[in-house]
Amino acid sequence: MRFLIVLAALALAPTALAPAAFAQTEAEKLQDCREKIESDADAAYQDGLNWLARGNRPAARQCTALALIALGQEAEGAARLEELANAPDAGGLEERAMYLTQAGNAWLMAGMPDAAAITLTNALKLRPNDGELFKDRARAYVSLKKWREAATDLDSAIDLSAGDAEAYRMRGHTRMKLGQLVEAWADVDMAIRYAPDDINVLVLRGDVREAMRMAGLDDPAGLGAEPETRARIVGN
Repeated sequence: MRFLIVLAALALAPTALAPAAFAQTEAEKLQDCREKIESDADAAYQDGLNWLARGNRPAARQCTALALIALGQEAEGAARLEELANAPDAGGLEERAMYLTQAGNAWLMAGMPDAAAITLTNALKLRPNDGELFKDRARAYVSLKKWREAATDLDSAIDLSAGDAEAYRMRGHTRMKLGQLVEAWADVDMAIRYAPDDINVLVLRGDVREAMRMAGLDDPAGLGAEPETRARIVGN
C-alpha cells in the first residue's frame, strides 16, 4: 500500500510544482538549449524534440525553432517562432514580442526582408520604445532599398538609444543613398565619435567622402589640398 502511495505521489509531482518554480525550470531548460545550440545545434534540436514530446511547452517550441535557425533552416525557424507568438499559450506581451523579434531576424537571415519587415512591425506594436527593434526593421528596409523608411526607423533608434554608433552608421548609409550627403557625413562623424575603430564606419566614411567629391562638394575632411611640405634642417 505504501509503495502505491509513493508511486502516486511521484506521478503527481510535476503538476504539483508551484507556477513560479515550474516557470523557472522551463527557463533553465531553455537556457541549456541555447547553450547547446552554440556547440551542437543538431543535438539541441533532438533535445528539443524530446522536450516537445513531454508536453509541447512554449519554451520547447522556441528551443526547436532556434535550433533549426542555427542548422540553416532559417525560414522554417522563423515560421515556427511566428506561429508561437500567435499561440494561445505564448505568454504575455513581452514573450510574444520576443518571439516576433527572433522571427523577424530569422526572416532576414533567410533572405526574406518583406516577411521580416511585416513581422518586426508587429513586434514594434508590442515594444514601441525598443531602439534595437527599429534598427532590425531598418535592416529589412535597407535590403528592400526602401531608404526613406529605413532612415525614419533609424531616426527613432537614435532618439531611443543615444550614443548608438551602429544606428548612426546605418543612417549615414541610408542618407547617402538618398543623396543627403552633408547629413550622411554628419552621421559618419557621430559614428566615429562613438566607435573610432569600427571598420564598417571607416569604410562608410570613405564612401561618403567619395560621393561628396563626385557631387562637387567640398572635402568634408579638409584633406583635399596637398599638405605643406616642411623641411627640418639640422645644424643650421
